[in-house]
Amino acid sequence: MSVKKYKYELHCHTAETSKCASAKAADVVKIYKEKGYDGVVITDHYSAHTFFGKHFFSPQKSIDTFLKGYNEAKKYADENFTVLLGMELRYYATINDFLVFGITEDFLKNSGNLLAKSLKSFFKLAESYAYLVIEAHPCRIFRHRADIRYIHGCEIYNGKGTKDKENAKAEKWARESKFSICTSGSDFHSVTHTDFGGIETDEQIKTNEDLLRILKSGNFRLIRKGKTE
Repeated sequence: MSVKKYKYELHCHTAETSKCASAKAADVVKIYKEKGYDGVVITDHYSAHTFFGKHFFSPQKSIDTFLKGYNEAKKYADENFTVLLGMELRYYATINDFLVFGITEDFLKNSGNLLAKSLKSFFKLAESYAYLVIEAHPCRIFRHRADIRYIHGCEIYNGKGTKDKENAKAEKWARESKFSICTSGSDFHSVTHTDFGGIETDEQIKTNEDLLRILKSGNFRLIRKGKTE
């Protein structure tokens, strides 16, 4: 008798929020359900580009704009498919991106302008809430690797715009840095994007608390190009 395994996407964007994405939230959920996933973490871009033209210097006043994709995706969640809130954070005047897991709407509304923080100051803030900060596609062209004191790990497989050799470099860096958390994500933007990533778990993830606990425990397997390792 086979034991149920659960699959979750950790890096996913919606057209409602991320200006670089073309996949609507409804299509995101539909596609992942069809692919046999049990949930997605919506990690829309929390960046200057997202808030350009409206509350550029005070994005915390426009959080409802940031939450559009997530809130739309939640409409299609059910007892067998989880939709969680995350973000891909990029500070002012940088091009590095950081996936943040565990966040809540209240955190986004009450923590000030996250774009104006440094990696160090945001890491300390995230630590106070027990959130996780993971550098996304750290070896993609023009990016640089973050100070390992201020991240919990890195994405060693990214399915969009990151070449195999760059993913391999990220994995090597993670190994050398002895990161306890290494993740995989499709970096899903479009309905034509089929390079699926994520994690496979032995238990169902229903809440951010479940996600954080599993990532911290290491009790998961990586999915790369739709295949579980």
